[in-house]
Amino acid sequence: MRGLPIRVKEHIEKARDSAILAVEIYNKPAVKFKSGGYISLMIIAWSSLFHAVFFKRRVKPFKKKENGRYETIDGDYCYWELKECLRQYFSNDTQNPIRLNLEFFIPLRNKIEHRSLPVLDANIFGECQSLLLNFDSILEKEFGTKYCLRESLSFSLQLFPSAENFGAAVKQSKSLSSILSFVDNYRSSISTDIVHSGQFAFKAFLIQVTNHNSKDALPIQFIHYDKLSTEDKQKVSAFGALVKYKEIPILNRDTFRAGDVVKNVQEALGNPMKTDHTGKQISKFNMEAHTRFWRKYQIRPRNNATDKKAAKVEYCIYDQRHNDYGYTQAWIDFLITKMKDEKEYNSLFPKQDLSKFEKETQQFRSA
Repeated sequence: MRGLPIRVKEHIEKARDSAILAVEIYNKPAVKFKSGGYISLMIIAWSSLFHAVFFKRRVKPFKKKENGRYETIDGDYCYWELKECLRQYFSNDTQNPIRLNLEFFIPLRNKIEHRSLPVLDANIFGECQSLLLNFDSILEKEFGTKYCLRESLSFSLQLFPSAENFGAAVKQSKSLSSILSFVDNYRSSISTDIVHSGQFAFKAFLIQVTNHNSKDALPIQFIHYDKLSTEDKQKVSAFGALVKYKEIPILNRDTFRAGDVVKNVQEALGNPMKTDHTGKQISKFNMEAHTRFWRKYQIRPRNNATDKKAAKVEYCIYDQRHNDYGYTQAWIDFLITKMKDEKEYNSLFPKQDLSKFEKETQQFRSA
């Protein structure tokens, strides 16, 4: 690594080591915590890679306070987290497939790092593979071929789980079902072109062959789809149609309308009531409270927004056909937690929002 500043070298080494450890964990047959360990280490690898890139560009990837000074903990600078690194590196390119692949793993890491769900591995394998290939691609782009990992890694020997076992596990595990809802909702928010690019999710058919062009040919070779002839592409597409699992599409699966969200939260809280400005008893969590919550946490754009798709897919999905939004179970769970905190609820209604009746009541009590 000659020619690079020491800080850049250190972060490249950390990035490469983290990525290699991630692959090592994922490929060990005895390890059941594959996805959790792999994703956590790959997040570290990507963060270190971006930090190396910023240092090379003479940009300090440190958090700043409001007064402009760098934020520190125990005397050490606080580095940008991966989400901020993506914002700085890709800027306004919000539809970059590499960025979208990483944005898929940031919330997913938080969901699975404290759970062991080995059956999930098969479902997100394509995204995990792209996470590694993209890492090597950016490493090569920013620092050259000599830093790539591809020469250090080989194909792993694995037994692949069956679709039947996967389906049974989903039914038995409530935790897995909620995570799969997030995965499905995120995938549905990505355009078809991005998914097919291979940088968001790498998918391939591994077909056994009886012979190669020569005895010295590699036993496994990657052939890029874009480099195939038109005739070969048609053959691959035809083969892909044969192996697809039969699945009946269900529109807006695992999402709730705003009214259903209000109903579910109310029921979970025991239907608490409050007195409105007219003295009438109304539901404490109602449609107004729901609207104030999603505005506070900015999980979706406002009704007059130009880009209506800019929603946090963990909590909310835009439905283009009906021109409205569907909310996830994760959003319902989030609201239930927040509603148990009275200060959190009161923060939705700042003093300037108090009605004339409420102001008069406060004046009367203070008199």
